[in-house]
Amino acid sequence: MARHPSGQPAVQIRKHAWTVPLVPASVRAARERSERSLVLFGLESTSALFGAVLLVVSELVTNAVRHAQRYPDAEVTLHMSEHLLVVAVADLDPRPITLADAGRSSGNGLRTVADLARAFGGDVRIELSADGRGKTVVVRFILPGGTP
Repeated sequence: MARHPSGQPAVQIRKHAWTVPLVPASVRAARERSERSLVLFGLESTSALFGAVLLVVSELVTNAVRHAQRYPDAEVTLHMSEHLLVVAVADLDPRPITLADAGRSSGNGLRTVADLARAFGGDVRIELSADGRGKTVVVRFILPGGTP
């Protein structure tokens, strides 16, 4: 295991980020790329967390394709540290969304995302861009004990 200069074990951080065009085919492409990233991160492909993360990526990219299609693309980021796995999808659509939108019938995807995050002790937040040009949906999962 790598060591921090203090002699303590270093926390290994893994991060993959990529841009997807906002077209329907990007949902499948983002899911497949996420699957490869999770394998490289060391997650077991048969685990419930692995499946939950893939579903979250699919839902968030689907939402971006549906609601931000006037903009060329979105950025998908997977970030894993010692105890946390974060999925983020950022788009340039300036229209804000809230988690309250998950209660509407058209917000089932966001409700599913929130439920999956909670199932792993995590949460969802929406971060507006400082320049007012878009937003990022951030989903955090607490890694179960024994996760690499």
